[in-house]
Amino acid sequence: MTRKLANIILLFVAVSLCYGLQVSKPRYGDLIGPIPSRGRLGDTVVGRSFEVRVEKVKFAHNLKVDRFGEAKILTTGGVWAVVTVEFAARAQSMTVAVASWRGPTGLTYDQTERLSFTDGLLPVAVDPGLPKKARLIFEMRPAEASNANLLISEKLMSALDSQAEISLGPVATGSDGLPAGTVEMLDMTQPI
Repeated sequence: MTRKLANIILLFVAVSLCYGLQVSKPRYGDLIGPIPSRGRLGDTVVGRSFEVRVEKVKFAHNLKVDRFGEAKILTTGGVWAVVTVEFAARAQSMTVAVASWRGPTGLTYDQTERLSFTDGLLPVAVDPGLPKKARLIFEMRPAEASNANLLISEKLMSALDSQAEISLGPVATGSDGLPAGTVEMLDMTQPI
């Protein structure tokens, strides 16, 4: 009876050990995922092939855009976040193509495609010694504005490549639940 009990205990320990190894090992996506370069609002974050600095973040209810010579007003059920950034290439010409906004709950918002006709949005080609400013525009829920991170990479699949992760810090919330300083209309026809 004791030998049978010892075998059952040994089997239980082996199963527990195998389960522990399975849940604690890194996933494949974590092993080949992007390599983060972290910074905060105003810092210059240095990646493998580019540098980026977030200058400012503005929130708006509506965006005024120019589409083929005609003024359009873009609305949203949430809030627009317009991030002004400056890119610089490190050693050779390159293109920054992907930006995402990751809110405090972990929800990730890709740059909106509703303004694909507007100049100054990604993708942005950058040459060494010639920094270039751009706008990153996100359409999101107001609750995702505070303590968010901006994720910027050179290409969509940035496996084993650098990805800038910029902490945007806390944003005060107004009595209406919107980020403090949210404007009614933001004119995107003005130069960056």
